[in-house]
Amino acid sequence: MPPTNSSGTTSRRGFFRAGALGAGAMLAGGQTAAAVAAQSAVGTLSAVGTLAAVAAPAVAKNRPPNFLFVICDQLGLDALGAHGCPDVSTPQLDRLIARGTTFLESHSTNPVCSPARSSLMTGRMPVETGVITNGRPIHASRPTIGHVLGESGYETVYCGKWHLPGGVPRPQDGFTVLPARGGQGSLDDVAVSRTCEAYLKNRGRDRPYLMVASFMQPHDICFWGNHVGRRVPEGLPFAGIRDQLPELPPNHTSRPPAPAKLDRIKFDRFSPQQWRYYLYLYARMVEMLDADVGRLLDAVQDSGEAENTVILFTSDHGDGRGRHLHVSKWYPYEESVKVPLVVCCPGRVAENHRDAVHLVSGLDVMSTLCDYAAVTPPEGVRGSSLRPLLERKDVAWREYVSSEHHVDGRMLRTEQYKYVHYKHDPVEQLFDIKADPWEMKNLYQDPGHSGVLEDHRKLLAEFQAGLQPIEPTPSAVRPKSPRPKRPAPRKRRRAAGERT
Repeated sequence: MPPTNSSGTTSRRGFFRAGALGAGAMLAGGQTAAAVAAQSAVGTLSAVGTLAAVAAPAVAKNRPPNFLFVICDQLGLDALGAHGCPDVSTPQLDRLIARGTTFLESHSTNPVCSPARSSLMTGRMPVETGVITNGRPIHASRPTIGHVLGESGYETVYCGKWHLPGGVPRPQDGFTVLPARGGQGSLDDVAVSRTCEAYLKNRGRDRPYLMVASFMQPHDICFWGNHVGRRVPEGLPFAGIRDQLPELPPNHTSRPPAPAKLDRIKFDRFSPQQWRYYLYLYARMVEMLDADVGRLLDAVQDSGEAENTVILFTSDHGDGRGRHLHVSKWYPYEESVKVPLVVCCPGRVAENHRDAVHLVSGLDVMSTLCDYAAVTPPEGVRGSSLRPLLERKDVAWREYVSSEHHVDGRMLRTEQYKYVHYKHDPVEQLFDIKADPWEMKNLYQDPGHSGVLEDHRKLLAEFQAGLQPIEPTPSAVRPKSPRPKRPAPRKRRRAAGERT
């Protein structure tokens, strides 16, 4: 059993010692370090967990708030029950939304894992962090939220998927790493949530904390798109779920004119039933995520610090989900670029509020946490603090948000329109999101929208001119080696007298 402090709860040193012991157990007996660490720390709670929660000191009004920053992977904005999805049950995330504010115009800065996460960590566009594709580290000149809050007295911890690059942050990234990591959501996410739960219930109370809990799900759906011939069944494996398969989206086969890099991406290897089964499995993966998030919400409540803990939940990007014949991410379409952004803190954040007006993005996380912590954000941060919106104050807000795509592509979204441009490509995109939410009619050649098109060109040029691009950091992604050709089967020699 890990050593305890005077209050009877597991000390921070004891918790991390349990993690180290878990690593040794993994080498000796095959069990993961995360599982052993979580079981060791949580096991202590069976005797003292209730007492610790009851005896937790009252939250002082002048104390800096704690932050629980929950990131998931590949979750689209409209893939939650509370956001209108009829095919999924997400009671825990629905609970979070009911207790806080959800932004329905929330956008990824680049719908790919590493670039989007670099913005969440720094408050800057991917072209400014050096992370323009997957598998690159954040440039050393760009401080992370771990650096900023750590230097201001916060205990900064990270658990789960990192991908900037590799499985976990490095010491120079600004976080202490808890002993669990992301790899495959169905296998690893529960270890992440259990480890975070143990920390939240047993940490020392001498400093405020920033905990980043980073989950994989529903990213596991990528195994379908990446391994069609080997992992996707031709027919339903369970006939009993036939009536439970989601319907295909209205824009399933819609292919509006698009820049060449975008236009050539099409996934047409599924039958209609396989597409519907894809959506069914995606929903189940979202439900796995929901259970793990619920464990963290309960842990915050049980810690006695819920009223002094700001919870922020988001995703790096969405998923194609059969819209425009797409799987996975990368695209400037709504299914890929729109992501949940939910903030909750009793007494500090408006409850059960749906903000469908203000355009927000992953850039705003850094500024928001700094605002609540009374810390000045680093110079050059692009985001704005969401705090006035979370407190329902009437403030001037931005006119547009932007995102990056396929290195050369840029998207700009205003209240009504979305504009897409890829460098050196004559084909542009202009969608009236209010009239055409499924993005099926490209208006860039419509004479009646020529003025709107020109206005959006200027806005995008203005935004780009204000950025401070930096040399891309070295990629840790190894180039794929060509698979060796299989030798041709040897011809069997006929026995003497055998007929041909």
